[in-house]
Parts: sequence; C-alpha cells; structure tokens
Amino acid sequence: MTMLKLLLPLALCATAPALAQTPSPAITDPSPDTAFPAGNDAFVIPVKGGAMNALIYTASGGQPHPTLILFHGFPGNEQNLDLAQAARRAGWNVLTMHYHGSWGSPGNFSFGGSADDAHAAIAFLRTPVIAAKYHIDPKRIALAGHSMGGFMASDAAADDKDVIGLFIIDAWNIAGTGRALATETGKKAWHEMVVADLPPLAGTSEEALTAEIVQGGDRFDIERRLAAYGNRPLAIYGAARARGVDVPGYVKAARDAGNTQVTTAVWQTDHPFSDKRIALSEALVAWLGTLPAKVQ
Repeated sequence: MTMLKLLLPLALCATAPALAQTPSPAITDPSPDTAFPAGNDAFVIPVKGGAMNALIYTASGGQPHPTLILFHGFPGNEQNLDLAQAARRAGWNVLTMHYHGSWGSPGNFSFGGSADDAHAAIAFLRTPVIAAKYHIDPKRIALAGHSMGGFMASDAAADDKDVIGLFIIDAWNIAGTGRALATETGKKAWHEMVVADLPPLAGTSEEALTAEIVQGGDRFDIERRLAAYGNRPLAIYGAARARGVDVPGYVKAARDAGNTQVTTAVWQTDHPFSDKRIALSEALVAWLGTLPAKVQ
C-alpha cells in the first residue's frame, strides 16, 4: 500500500467532525465588537426593605439587546452563571442578583420580600437611564429561575404581561412544602433543608420562614402563578432526581389555563443539573432564539 493510500483515510477522519456540525451559540464565542465590547457591571439596586447586590452581563454591540433576568434559588449556592454567559454569547444581556437579606445584600430575607425583589428587578431594567446605559430593549425582557427562583420568576411574569418569556428550572412549589408540613415526613424534610440553607440569609430563622409559608397558603403556589401567566412562551425543565415529579402538575396548570406555548422536559439529573450543564445551556439559548425578535 502506498503512503498516499495510508494518509488519505487519516485526513478524511480528521476533517469529518468539523464538517458534520455547526457550532452551538451556547458554547461558541461571538466575534468581538471593538466599539461596544461585551462586559460586566456590578451595582446595588435599592428595593423595599433593603437592596440587591447585582451584576449585569452585557452583550457586545451598541444596539438595544433583549435582556434575561436570572433568579437563583434558596439560598442560592448554585447561581447558574454559566447560563448567564451562554445567553450573553447568544446576544442577550443578563441581570443576576441576590435577594435582599441574602449573601450580603442589605435587609432581612423572606419569601415575600424576594418576590417583591423580582418585580423590582424588571422595573429597574425598564428605567430609561438604565436601559440606555446597558443597551437594553425594555420591550424584550424574559425571566428565568432555578428552584425557588423558578417561583419568583413565575410570580413576576404572571403579574407583568410585558414579559416575553419564562424559563424555569426544577422549580420549587413553596406552597407545596407548606402543605407537606402537615405530615411528620414533610416537617423533617423542611427542617433538614432550612438548617443547611440558613447561613447565607440574614434577619430570618426556621420559625419565621415556616410561619411565612404556612400563613401564605396559595400565595406561594407556583401552579396558580403559571396559570395566571397566560399564553406566552414557557419552558419547564425538571430533574428526575429532585423536583421533576412536580413538572407534570406545572405543565397541566399552564395548559389548562390555555397556554399553547409550553416546552417541557425532565432529565435524569440532580437538582443543580450537575451533569447536564452544557445541555441546559443549549436548551436555554435555543429557547431564547424562539422568542419574538421585535415587540410592538
């Protein structure tokens, strides 16, 4: 066999993968814009009862950008900042923050206060001076949230009809936990969760948070908030080894209320999607790409 015959198959094997697929925008760096490069900016957002320490990831380009607000869970050990980076690579600004009373943000933490913070974050982005400074299109704001952040995003999106899309990740139905407290198993699970999650939270306690979810009743029922969201783009992702069992109920609540734009999946993974981070980034970016390019 000649040397040419030996080398030709090797050359074909080396080039085949590059020809077989198009790089995903979730994991591919865009061409830089030297006039308006991508960047980060940290600031504090004043809110009722305190303030939120916040960070915005700004996409490159001087034109107004769609913007995603990304809400972390309880207490927020997993902040999903890889998702923020992926969305920015796809041309979106991303705002992340710590609810007041969490992770050094001034104030006393509560579930109701965090819900107020979610509403305040949307209003902040729509402030004309902020929209101009960070090249934000105030008519193209979407929300995403993980765990407790899934409830906070759903709650704010249900109330704000101008939010163009909602993406929730293994969302926590706080009201469901409140109902489970009627059982010894539910009490034990809640206690173990709170003991582990209290350290980054200020001005609260297991007793205070328990009282809030019990007294709040349906106020913290995510299925009701998803039903109130209406017929807008909605993505519901769950983790089979965590809260994925709740996903069918979420989907049913949304569809029974008339939502024909529901995307859903339950993956074999844990609550923080530890071994599905690239897949989750690609799912988010692909879904963002389906949202309206222009809103009147």
